[in-house]
Order: sequence, then structure tokens, then C-alpha cells
Amino acid sequence: MASMRSYLLATLLLVLIFTPAVVVRGDDKAKGNGKGSSGNNGNGKGKGGDNSNKGNGNNGNGKGNGGNGNNKGNKNNDKDETNYDVRKGDDGREHAYCKGKGSACYGKELVCPAECPERKPKQNRKKKGCHVNCGSKCEVTCKWRKPNCDGYGTLCYDPRFVGGDGVMFYFHGAKGGNFAIVSDDNLQINAHFIGTRPQGRTRDFTWVQALAVMFDTHTLVIAANKVSHWDDNVDALSVRWDGDTISIPEDEWRINTDGRKVVVERTDERNSVKVTVSGLAELNIRVRPIGKEENRVHNYQLPDDDAFAHLETQFKFSNLSELVDGILGKTYQPGYVSPVKKGVPMPIMGGEDKYQTPSLLSPICQGCRFQRPSDIVIARI
Repeated sequence: MASMRSYLLATLLLVLIFTPAVVVRGDDKAKGNGKGSSGNNGNGKGKGGDNSNKGNGNNGNGKGNGGNGNNKGNKNNDKDETNYDVRKGDDGREHAYCKGKGSACYGKELVCPAECPERKPKQNRKKKGCHVNCGSKCEVTCKWRKPNCDGYGTLCYDPRFVGGDGVMFYFHGAKGGNFAIVSDDNLQINAHFIGTRPQGRTRDFTWVQALAVMFDTHTLVIAANKVSHWDDNVDALSVRWDGDTISIPEDEWRINTDGRKVVVERTDERNSVKVTVSGLAELNIRVRPIGKEENRVHNYQLPDDDAFAHLETQFKFSNLSELVDGILGKTYQPGYVSPVKKGVPMPIMGGEDKYQTPSLLSPICQGCRFQRPSDIVIARI
């Protein structure tokens, strides 16, 4: 009898031990933590019993480029963000009706706040714009329509970058040099550097004077004009489309080509624009000079007849590949770890030899991926 009792107690103990494990495997809310199916290290919720992760390029909520997804997050939401119709309400505020069927925001009406009733106010220095997001965020927010030099994907100052990974670094380049900022299968953005080297210095002070956005068979160039003395009332911004100078109206210039919309929109009366190449990139650009006080503090020793007008730019990309390269582009690679020293005042990123191009309009460099169609001749400028 005693042995039978011991056997029953042992059996009951085994049942109690294994019961919780069975419950966990059967719970359909179990969290999967595996890698997404398209190279994205997703951290989404798995299905009960098989821990299958939803961290792929289209559905994942992790960081990384899922196949042909964009640099961070959900590819479909990129299109949904701006897929809406707008009307002006009786209260003077703009109302956006979200149309993206793949978004949780589909069919909803978003109303711009009283603080920023319009998406495109004309007095941008004094008024914020209403930013509509009909994607995953499903919200409207008030934002200044100018580059935020401390935000992700920025290129400002003596060139100081903030990468897609949020890490700040400097890239000196060289006076008169041209460098690949981003180079991917379907997009290349080059920058032309201007600069000066005061006596006794071992390197140039440099700034970005022009950007060339290359895609398909087209090239859009945005440049700061050389001016001897800065005047806020004079437009020092010039734009060229496929080699031809274009005049930007008071609101915007646009063209539809090869299935893409290209828009250059004024975000202030002068010297400030937003450039959109649909499906590829958005650039918020501002032209500014080096002021006398800035020149004195940094000891640039600039000549009196050159204001060194240059560009400050914030980028937003869509549909980058996992192999995107370039000084800024590589920081959007999944799993990228910045090599720059942290905790120092000026962390320096090398790569001048790898990313230098023969001209502003050339897609050729050691690390470049973009290629023009074979029948396109690249002209040097």
C-alpha cells in the first residue's frame, strides 16, 4: 500500500511540473523574438505554438530594411502617410480624409490643430505647418517646415551629420570635392563642398554648397549661389532639372515623370524649400551664410567678399535597400554600428577616398551602387 501511495504522489508531481509548460505553448499571445523573414530583426508578436515573428519588411515593427522595405518600420505606411484628400473647414482649419486601405487610419478624418491650421503656411518663419500622418501614427502635429539639424538624417554646418542611427559625426571632405551622400540601387545623392584653409591649418573648413539628386534618368540639382554679402531679402537658391535652370514660383514647381512626382515647394518666401521625389526621398533644405560672429568665434578667417552661402538639409528616405551606401546612406543599413568615437566633441567619420566622385553629377565612386542607364552620358560641371 505504501509503495502504491508513493507511486501516485510521484505521478501527481510530474503532472504539476509539466502543466505550466503546456499552457505557455498553447497561449496564442506568446511573444516571438526571432528574425523577420526579410532580413529585419523584428521583435513582433509570434503566433501561439510556433513563435513565428511578424518582423518582415512589410509588417514588422523592428528596425531594419526588410527586403524592399524602407529604412525603419513599415513600408506600406510610407505610402499611407500621405494618401489623403484635403478640404478647408468652416473654421479655417484643413481637414484630411485618409484613403490608405492598408492603414488603421483608413476612412478617418484628421483635423489640423488651431495652432497650425494649414499644411503649407506662407510665413514659415512665424507659423508652423500642419503635418498629416495617415499611416501608423494616424495623427496631425505642428512642425516647423525647415531642417532640424539635430534630427535624424541631417547634414548641416561644417559638415556635421546625424545618421539614420541617430549618431552624430563630422565628415570633412575637401574644398572643391564631390562626395556620395547616399548611393543605392535607384537613388544617388551627391554633395559639392566649398571651403577655405586658413594659414597654419592642416585641413579645410568645408560646407555643402550643392546637392545632386539622381534617379532613373533624371538629375535635380539644388544649390546655394555664391554671394559676396548676405541679404535675407534676396533669394540665393537655384534649382536645375536635367541641366535646365528652373524658376520656383511662390508656391511650388512640379513635374510628373516616369511614374514619379517631383516637387520643389517653397517653405519660406526665400532660401527655403522642400524637395519631394515620390517613392524615394524628401529633403528639407535651407540656404544660410556664415555670419561675422560665427566667422570670428570659429576663426574661419573667411574673405570679406564671400558669405559662404551653403545648404542645411534634413533627409527622409523611402524604399532603401539593405545595401544602401554613402556617407549618410550606410547609417540606414540594418544592424549598422557606427565606427566613430563616442563622447568626444567632434567624432570624425572617414571615407573620403571611398565616397569621392569625379563630379557633382557622377555616380561613380568606390562605394557607389547607383548606375545610370547605359545610354545616359554624365556631363561634368
